[in-house]
Amino acid sequence: MKSSYMDLIIIATYLVSITFIGIWAGRRELNLNDFALGGRRIPWWAVLASIIAAETSAATFLGAPAEGYRTQNILYVQLTLGTILARILIAWLFIKPYYHYNVYTVYEFLEIRFGKTTRTIGGFIFLLTRVLASGVRVYIASVILVIAWKFLTGASPTFSQYVISILIMTVITAVYTMIGGIKAVIWTDLIQAVIMFGGAVVSLLTIITLIPGGWEGIKLGTGGFAGFKVFDSGMNGSGDLFTALLGVFNQEYTIWAALLGATFLTLATHGTDQDMVQRMLTATNYKRSRISLILSGIADIPIALTFVLIGIFLFAFFRVAPDPQLPAAPNEIFAYFIINYMPKGIRGLIIAGVFSSAMGSLSAALNALATSAVKDFYIPFVKKDASESHYVLAARIFTGIFSILLVMVAIIASYKVLHNPKTTIIPMALGIIGYTYGPLLGVFFIGMLTRNRGNNTGNIIAMICGFLTVLVLSGSLNTILGFFDFPLIPFPKIAFTWYIMFGSIVTFLVGILFRSSLQKTKDADS
Repeated sequence: MKSSYMDLIIIATYLVSITFIGIWAGRRELNLNDFALGGRRIPWWAVLASIIAAETSAATFLGAPAEGYRTQNILYVQLTLGTILARILIAWLFIKPYYHYNVYTVYEFLEIRFGKTTRTIGGFIFLLTRVLASGVRVYIASVILVIAWKFLTGASPTFSQYVISILIMTVITAVYTMIGGIKAVIWTDLIQAVIMFGGAVVSLLTIITLIPGGWEGIKLGTGGFAGFKVFDSGMNGSGDLFTALLGVFNQEYTIWAALLGATFLTLATHGTDQDMVQRMLTATNYKRSRISLILSGIADIPIALTFVLIGIFLFAFFRVAPDPQLPAAPNEIFAYFIINYMPKGIRGLIIAGVFSSAMGSLSAALNALATSAVKDFYIPFVKKDASESHYVLAARIFTGIFSILLVMVAIIASYKVLHNPKTTIIPMALGIIGYTYGPLLGVFFIGMLTRNRGNNTGNIIAMICGFLTVLVLSGSLNTILGFFDFPLIPFPKIAFTWYIMFGSIVTFLVGILFRSSLQKTKDADS
């Protein structure tokens, strides 16, 4: 019997403790301001930890090692350069207006600047995209529970086991988020960030300790780090300039994808996504919110590097010590190592780290989805003059509803990966937001960077153009056409890291062709 009661005790203690802490931290939620923004009384360092915890989801905990294992280099870490640049831009361009207008959701800004139609569309895009992307993250977290089941029973993972794992993860997180609101999210995120990164560092050191030969074994397994790259321009030096540029846009992890693609990606996820922005709005003022945001970007470098190195070291480990039972899916390699090779006790701590990363991002997503549903849809269209206690109750009900929707998406994602084991996590998780967040970011650019451009009609046309641009350049449109045996469109295909950049630029260029009403321009600039 390979099971360890020590591991089970550690995991159970973590799950019970984090649930209790979440409920305790969010007690006495008297109004929607407390539930959604924590009364704007959260310390900047707690906001910083919460941002890190939300970013480092199970997609990072298991997906980044999968990228390192698949590529045997740290090119993925290049993307952090763009995230830092983007955070600086967000800190000085986005955050102050959000505080100035005292918004609960960032889509309220769109109504102030353009009108209710643009706000409604922005809120709907967020709800749809976040449900899909966070649902994929829930599936990712379930991977380790399924592999643990295989470890304990020796049976191959089944679809029903994924479903059970997804339900366990979501129900626990939904309970304390539903009761505690954003304060429960942030204070549990603080604990989860520490456990998550601590678990990653311990994992890295454990791999070095367990591999035959230690550090020399790592060097042997990687061929002396042959082909190891820190930066890659993506230019192969052959063909004309146009061909070389197409080659760059076709690659996921290049220095250009980092400085351009990742910058636009982070501008969208941290500037226009309620999931991430909401925790920034809990700080006491916009200056402290800026500090939290920028420092979180700097922290991304060692975090991303640690997780990618785990994947590279695992590649070396299994070359030096081959395992015939090694999963075919890169997504499952790290989880397989944790369950089968980690020493007792440490294994429980690492699994708790995976749970931490998953629950941190999931709780934030649920709270943001509920807040947007209440502020952007329920109050304007259903019940405008209810009591604060009624709105808090509505937010808790929406938390439960979105929990169900995330479970459904996670189950679909698990079915897809189970039937195609080579599907990797990071492109799947980030690719989803690429289609919709580019157009959304483009509209925010119009609102932030211009004084008298953009209106409801123009924004709709612009977002459709941005969406179609990504649909064509991603190759998705040809996939749809091919399914119906229609002629394919001869367009080059770009990597997922570029989706948001092209979508937002096209949306912005089309949107500024339309003029804002004078009154709304004055309101926005006051």
